[in-house]
Amino acid sequence: MPITTGSRPPVVCAGIVVADHLCTPIERMPAAGELMTADDLVLNIGGCASNAAMDLARLGVRSAICGKVGDDAFGRFVAETLAEHGVDVRSLRVDPERATSQTLVVNVRGEDRRYIHSFGANRGFTAEDLDDALADPPRVLYLGGYLVMPGLDPEAVAERFAWARRSGTITVLDVVTPGPSDHLDRLRPILPETDVFLPNTDEAALILGEDDPLRQALGFRDLGARRVVVTRGERGAVAVSDGLRVRLGSYPVSCVDGSGGGDAFDAGYIAGLLDGLDELGCLRLASAVGASCVRAVGTTAGVFTRAEADAFIARNELTVEAV
Repeated sequence: MPITTGSRPPVVCAGIVVADHLCTPIERMPAAGELMTADDLVLNIGGCASNAAMDLARLGVRSAICGKVGDDAFGRFVAETLAEHGVDVRSLRVDPERATSQTLVVNVRGEDRRYIHSFGANRGFTAEDLDDALADPPRVLYLGGYLVMPGLDPEAVAERFAWARRSGTITVLDVVTPGPSDHLDRLRPILPETDVFLPNTDEAALILGEDDPLRQALGFRDLGARRVVVTRGERGAVAVSDGLRVRLGSYPVSCVDGSGGGDAFDAGYIAGLLDGLDELGCLRLASAVGASCVRAVGTTAGVFTRAEADAFIARNELTVEAV
């Protein structure tokens, strides 16, 4: 596995690491026994942590990946691809007992994506795996895919978030909800130690049993998160904090594949934090980077560089409404 040398990057991206198998959009789902052709089949980086790290690299931000892969061809592909893009892979561990996590993503034109997923090595990722990456405290710790990783004990994660915050690190949390469950109990210890919480509205509905995005954001604020941004895909986002309560629109782009859009939003927000942007500045950058992602097949291929993002923001207006 490649080793990155030198000083630790300012961001640690921890959590889900996946090898994605994607097809370009097809007109419909094939019937049983039918062969359907696509223009292309793509092997790509996937998973919240990997996507965010790759997107940050596109934005000119150095990051380290903290996660697990298997001792197999897909794990080597993930590690080598991340390293080739400048991501520090010293905290990407090999699980000798599990295969690399993989997702088959089926894109049907005009429909939401369909997923077939194997948990693989992500099943073995624990809070203790964060310790090496946090030994030299980063400016930002991002944990992506929480709630779908069974090895992450809530109290242990909260302890590490608290330690990181005492060390001056900004903690950023995103989740994946595999279906109905008692997700809220797993979030309660962690949200008081979370500086920025970034669920999408469908995830928030499963967690809280509440469909309104503003009430969702306020609910997570009541549970202790300092900033909450509930993303809503092409419908924009709702953001709530001590000093801000707004409903955002979305930037106009043609959607080819929605895979990774939320992770790109997260990366844009983190880049804004590192640059010292105010909350609206972080939200504009996040919205632009998230929008750029969906223009191409795969989770990272369409993502803006920072210069492209800044130019896009200058040309396009994002609606912001106080709520």
